[in-house]
Amino acid sequence: MTQQTVLYDVPGPRQRRLTLIISILATILVAAGAYFLIYQPLDEKGQLSMELWGPLIDPSNENFTLVWQRIWVGIENTLIAAGLAIVTSLVIGTLLAVLRLQLKSIAGNRYAGFSSPVAYLLRGLGTGLAVLTRVCVEVFRGLPVVITIFFVARGFPEFGITLDTLWYLVIGLTVYNGVVIAEILRSGMEGLPSGQREAAVAIGLSPLQTTGLILLPQAFRIMLPALISQLVVVLKDTSLGFIISYEETLNIGKQIIGVLSNPIQVYFVIAVLFILVNYSLSKLAQYVQKRLARGRKTANLPAQNPPPAALVSQAEGAGGP
Repeated sequence: MTQQTVLYDVPGPRQRRLTLIISILATILVAAGAYFLIYQPLDEKGQLSMELWGPLIDPSNENFTLVWQRIWVGIENTLIAAGLAIVTSLVIGTLLAVLRLQLKSIAGNRYAGFSSPVAYLLRGLGTGLAVLTRVCVEVFRGLPVVITIFFVARGFPEFGITLDTLWYLVIGLTVYNGVVIAEILRSGMEGLPSGQREAAVAIGLSPLQTTGLILLPQAFRIMLPALISQLVVVLKDTSLGFIISYEETLNIGKQIIGVLSNPIQVYFVIAVLFILVNYSLSKLAQYVQKRLARGRKTANLPAQNPPPAALVSQAEGAGGP
């Protein structure tokens, strides 16, 4: 008989009734607050009229098709910028995390097999790279994303590098989110038990092989919730493209508002679209995490060896006529 640990007392009939009553009262209060504080003021100011909502929800409205064509262009541009920034941020972040971990692992290396000048040169190079990567992480992580995007868009042309507006936005997002993802992965790898590194060294793996084959896959699995949260941030930060005139969803929404003068309605629809996309991304992350956990449990199941042929023959003989 298995023993179960009870972490909380099961609520009785009285407690369940009390919980139901409190839930009903809270729902009534929220509904009343929404009616008196949101619906009624908006209705009194004419913000719920079809004149303002028609171009967004009424297909018979003359502006409906044009408005949604423009919104769809913004959605496409947002998803393209977010997709490119997510891929580049993951690549740059992974490489930076591995580099910082490798630099830390060789920090105390004396390079005994080399001559003194070469050994000093290698130690100085390792120390310089460690300091440089640390400074880059602290600087770019501390800068607001909007400033990073602005300096990328204004700085590159000064050096003769002219790109499409999309790439200025992608590079700006990658610079910030790449260092954040690098720190997430680095902390995940450093948080793993030290015995795994020692076992890898014992079987002859190099530090780079240990990181790539053992530490990094586990860090991705463990830090997946934090990574997905950061990817959602990348998607939302594409709205900062307005400072360089990139036609993402929010910028196109501003253009629609300039023509139709319905900011509440347009921003409400855009907010719903962002919520749906981010919710879908979160559900996808949960699905991937469950699949990874299920695969890990299946891999840890002991293999069932077939019974020896002698036992099979004895069983068949005992059961035969």
